[in-house]
Amino acid sequence: MTAGDPDGADGKRTAAVRTTHADAGLVADALAPDNTDAMAMCVDDGVIACRIERPTTGGLRATVDDYVVNLRVADRIAERARAHRRPGASDAEKPDSDTTNTTDTRPTDTESNT
Repeated sequence: MTAGDPDGADGKRTAAVRTTHADAGLVADALAPDNTDAMAMCVDDGVIACRIERPTTGGLRATVDDYVVNLRVADRIAERARAHRRPGASDAEKPDSDTTNTTDTRPTDTESNT
């Protein structure tokens, strides 16, 4: 990660995050719904490059932190999906998300049980 304009002369703080992934396109697609107007992401040859620009250092830090957390989750899910594919299975034979939904809908400690 690199940060630009440490003095804030232009009123903006920037960070660039570059990461390498076995399936960078899939990971980037998973991240896209959470991207904001302050973020610009591109994928090239297994690398995801994301530039984040915010007006304050605190805002930049929070956005970078959120992005990195989401990135790690998306990458782990992609890795696990690859690990669970049957070798040699065609796309039609691989389970799709509609038939393998295992979402836990029980209330958590933070939800009301009323």
